[in-house]
Amino acid sequence: MGKERSLVVLADSQAEMKKKAGSCRSWILMDAEGKSTVLDVDKYAIMDRAQIHARDLRILDPLLSYPSTILSREKAIVLNLEHIKAIITPEEVLLRDPLDDNVIPVVEELQRRLPFINSIREGQEDGNELGDQQDVEAGEEDESPFEFRALEVALEAICSFFDARTTELESAAYPALDELTTKISTRNLDQVRKLKSAMTRLTARVQKVRDELEQLLDDDDDMADLYLSRKLAGPSSPVSGLGAANSCPASPTIGSKKSRASRASVATFRGDENDVEELEMLLELREFIDDTEDYINIQLDNHRNQLIQLELLLTSAGISVSLCSTMAGIFGANIPFTWNSNHGYMFKWVVIVTIAFCTCIFILIISYARYKGLVGS
Repeated sequence: MGKERSLVVLADSQAEMKKKAGSCRSWILMDAEGKSTVLDVDKYAIMDRAQIHARDLRILDPLLSYPSTILSREKAIVLNLEHIKAIITPEEVLLRDPLDDNVIPVVEELQRRLPFINSIREGQEDGNELGDQQDVEAGEEDESPFEFRALEVALEAICSFFDARTTELESAAYPALDELTTKISTRNLDQVRKLKSAMTRLTARVQKVRDELEQLLDDDDDMADLYLSRKLAGPSSPVSGLGAANSCPASPTIGSKKSRASRASVATFRGDENDVEELEMLLELREFIDDTEDYINIQLDNHRNQLIQLELLLTSAGISVSLCSTMAGIFGANIPFTWNSNHGYMFKWVVIVTIAFCTCIFILIISYARYKGLVGS
C-alpha cells in the first residue's frame, strides 16, 4: 500500500509539473533601453505584469484564430497583427514567440529604434548639440512616447511583411499569366488557380488589418486611449494639478504632449497608408488576373464555337452521304423489277444524279447556316 501511494503521489507530481510546463509560454521583454530578456512564464504572470484580463491574453494565443486587433487597456496596448502578438506598456514591450522567423526582424528593429531617444538625450547632456535642421527634426520625432514608437515599429513590420508576400506573389503570378496567354493547358490553368487562391487569402488578411486600423483611426477616444504615458501621468497630486491649471495654455509640457500625440497619430496614419498601398497593389494584381481569365474565356469560347461549326459541317456531310447510301440501297435491293434488266447504261446516270443531288443538299445546308450566322463569316 505504501508503495502504491508513493507511486500515485509521484505520478500526480509529474502530471502537475507537465501541466505547469505546458502552461508556460515563451516571451521576450524589451525595455526602453532596448535590452531584451527571454521569459518563460505562464499567463498569470503576464496578466499580473501587464495588468490585462485573461480574455485579452487569449487574443494573443497563436492556437486560436482571432482577427487582427489593436486593443487599448488602462496600462497596456494589446496588439494582434498576424504573427506580431505583443503587449505594449509605457515602459516595455512583450512579444510572443521570439524565436519565430517572422518575429525576429521585429525584435531587431525594436532593439534598434527604442533606445535611440536615450542616446540622443545623453548626447545633449554631454553638450553635443544638433546643428543640422534635419537632426533637430529627427530628435523631435524621437520625443514621441515609448508606446507610440513600439506601435510604429509593429505597424511598419506588418506592412513590410505584406509587401514581401505581395512581391513573392507578383513574381510568381506575372510569368504564369504571360505563359497562359500564349498557351492554354491544364497545368497552366491549375497554377493560375492556385495563385488566385493565394492572392484571395492574402487580400483577406490585408483587409482585416486595414479594417482594424480604419476603425481605430475613426474613433478619437480609442486613439486617445493609446496614449498610455498621458493616462499614467494624469492622476497626479491635486495641488500640482490646481497650480498648473492657470499655466496650461503656456505650458511647454502640455504642448509637447499634444505634439507627440499628433506625431503618433501621423505615424499610425502612415502605417495605415502603407497598408492601403499594399491593398491597392493586391487589387491591381487581382484585376490583372481577372482580365487574363476573361481573355482566356473568350479564347475558349472561340475554340468551342469552332468545334460546333466543325460538328455542323460533319453532320451536314453525314446527311448527304446517308442520302447516297439510301439510293444505293434502293437500287441494290434483291427485288425483281422489270427495269433491272437491259438498262445497264443508266447506272452511271443514276450515280451522277445522286451525287449531284446530295452535293446540292450539302451546299443548301451550309448556305442556310451562313445566312443565319451559325457558321463563321
